[in-house]
Amino acid sequence: MSASDSCSSSMEEELHVLAVDDNLIDRKLVERILKISSCKVTTAENGLRALEYLGLGGDPQQSDPVTSTNVMKVNLIITDYCMPGMTGFELLKKVKESSKLKEVPVVILSSENIPTRINKCLASGAQMFMQKPLKLSDVEKLKCHLLNCRI
Repeated sequence: MSASDSCSSSMEEELHVLAVDDNLIDRKLVERILKISSCKVTTAENGLRALEYLGLGGDPQQSDPVTSTNVMKVNLIITDYCMPGMTGFELLKKVKESSKLKEVPVVILSSENIPTRINKCLASGAQMFMQKPLKLSDVEKLKCHLLNCRI
């Protein structure tokens, strides 16, 4: 507990995480664990919805400066790798191509432990690649890593 306490006390505001997963149960699990870990959570059911929330949607109305205020609020994106329409890897690439979002850490989740997939994501800018199901200990380690806490 002391490691998480040191992380929390070093932050002036809570971590805001955008959690992206097409599976409702997985999305709710990630949301619950993040909330237990004192994070603010916004969820999206797919990569396109996540991009809309981040102000990168294809809709011309999304380029309105008002929508870009969401960008400043998100400190971390946690996304499932395997989703229909847009994979977590494609979402990662879009985020890292954006001048406004490229500094936002992206964590990829997957139920499959495929080394080539993991290496591809890390080489493309993913902060971490984590195995599903996400555990509270994973989130605490991740928070400390992001906040440069010493365990």
